[in-house]
Amino acid sequence: MHDHQAILLTALLILIFGLFSKVAENSPISGPMFFATIGLICSPLGFDIISIEIDSKAIKLIAEITLIIILFVDASFIQLKHLKSRLQGLPARLLLIGLPITMVFGSFIAIYTFPQYSIWLLVLLALILSPTDAALGQAVVNSKAVPLKIRESISTESGLNDGISLPPIFVCLAVIASGTGQISSEDHWLNFIALQLILGPIIGILVGNVGGKLIDYANKKQWMNEVFQRLTCLSIAILAYSFAESLHGNGFIAAFCSGLFLSIKNTDVRERIQEFGETEGQLLTLFVFLIFGLIFVPTFSPYWDLSVCIYAFLSLTIIRVLPAFICLSGSGLDNYSKFFISWFGPRGIASILYLLIAVDQIGVEGNEKIFSVIVLTVLMSVFAHGVSAVSMSNQFVKPRK
Repeated sequence: MHDHQAILLTALLILIFGLFSKVAENSPISGPMFFATIGLICSPLGFDIISIEIDSKAIKLIAEITLIIILFVDASFIQLKHLKSRLQGLPARLLLIGLPITMVFGSFIAIYTFPQYSIWLLVLLALILSPTDAALGQAVVNSKAVPLKIRESISTESGLNDGISLPPIFVCLAVIASGTGQISSEDHWLNFIALQLILGPIIGILVGNVGGKLIDYANKKQWMNEVFQRLTCLSIAILAYSFAESLHGNGFIAAFCSGLFLSIKNTDVRERIQEFGETEGQLLTLFVFLIFGLIFVPTFSPYWDLSVCIYAFLSLTIIRVLPAFICLSGSGLDNYSKFFISWFGPRGIASILYLLIAVDQIGVEGNEKIFSVIVLTVLMSVFAHGVSAVSMSNQFVKPRK
């Protein structure tokens, strides 16, 4: 019943926040902040109105669908024929230089901060906290005050880094699971990883390519109306995921690859699919942030100690800022622009969803403190980046020394 209460509360909050959504665009209050706060108020840390277990099947299902749609839609915006041009300049620096440095830097600091844990678990921590989330600084992406080049760089980076982070995350999970006996000796973890990382992309490429050609053909023959053009966003993403999982490939990687290799040439049809996916993705994302405040924070807050707080703070500052400055060196940007891009690397929806996958695959017991780092980092990011988005964006239209 509690799952239904959470869904009912989400529907009510979407109506309430939606009434003031345009006003909120120019305020320091973002959608994720609002939903996470209400979740905290209704959680055992607040008035204890709703109580849900972190391993709830309904929550797991919604989280999986959310991640599938986000990965598919983000990848679909980067058409292969435009991939080279989109990845030139700042996005290439952030994704191909900044992201790997962030992963390595975060791993080394985690090993120093939490020496009692296995290296694979600490690398997993750094990887889960490496993707950025433009939704937490939506005012930045939408602000006309921010130069277009910077907005596109932040948007492209956040759109692709979650998919790029997926393979190493699943490698870590497979190794950790093999050590706990969750992958049997008959299915050695090396074979498991190979199946996950090879079959997933292959199936995703096939589904995206064939599905796109079928949609283009049906549209050309005028067999397909606009409603079902939009709905194919869900069908292609879920088909790629389901086919991959049924053949022991990785469904999430398949969903990402199906979006990346979506072969729809008709621009109008492609935009309808993306618009529908973005709308549904935003709805599910807000639900996840509500669940984050409702379940994740109460579950893991007892494990927050000084070392957890230090790493969470470093994750949002030096672990992100230093690699960003390194990769943006020689880009021609002024120092404020470099700091702006490095600061708006918020940790959000991808980190939450990857944490849920980790909980499902390796369990919570024994990993509570490491998981609590992820939760605290995202919680701090939701408010720090949400509050600062508008004011920092407006600095671009003010004269700076």
